[in-house]
Amino acid sequence: MTFAPAPGAAPPSRMVLSQAVFETRLLFRNGEQVLLTMVIPLVLLGLLVAVPVVDTGPGRAVDVLVPGVLALSVMSTAFTSLAIATGYERRYGVLKRLGASPLPRWGLLAAKAATVLTVEAVQVVLIGTLGLLLGWRPLGSPVAVVVLLLLGTLAFAGLGLLMAGTLRAEVTLAAANLVYVVLLLTGGVVVPLERYPAAIRPFLEATPTGALSEGLRSVLLDGAALPWPAVAVLAAWAILGFAAAARWFRWE
Repeated sequence: MTFAPAPGAAPPSRMVLSQAVFETRLLFRNGEQVLLTMVIPLVLLGLLVAVPVVDTGPGRAVDVLVPGVLALSVMSTAFTSLAIATGYERRYGVLKRLGASPLPRWGLLAAKAATVLTVEAVQVVLIGTLGLLLGWRPLGSPVAVVVLLLLGTLAFAGLGLLMAGTLRAEVTLAAANLVYVVLLLTGGVVVPLERYPAAIRPFLEATPTGALSEGLRSVLLDGAALPWPAVAVLAAWAILGFAAAARWFRWE
């Protein structure tokens, strides 16, 4: 006798897709996460172009600011939002229960990665559209931009998962927001790193935000080819972050 529907777990691809869709919907229903990932970068870009309160150096402010705000959007989604959400999922036992479900652990990570990339795609469209309305004229190769954004996502995601998997949720919340503010001010998001003192510039360029913002700026503002120093920095952060997360991440 044949029973329908057939018992058993769904194919892994369908489980990952379902989890990714669920997590994406959950994020967009969370006003705090939408404020962090969508509203703040857009408002920051609009205000700083309309009211030039900071010295962005030679050239039009919008051409300097859009690459930095794109870097900020990647950090807000792949690091701050991911770290906070995963930290509280770990605290409330969500990760432990999902780990016991038919969804494999790699599938959970893949679903989170798909969610991050989906949100970032929306961010890029919104920021790019606002930039074009404000007079932004991008240069350079779109392929180089995509490579930098993907490497930046991996670098920030590794650090976010490391923080969420090793610290208490409340500490993760405070630390992730603190890092967000510090890197916003010192990572070349608003003011290009060339405007900073030469003594500290190498340290700022070695941060993932500094590497991503300056790498995007060199491509979109100067029309340069793929900036290999920025690629190397982001790749190093990605490798170190995920290696540390794989070693010390605790699911409960």
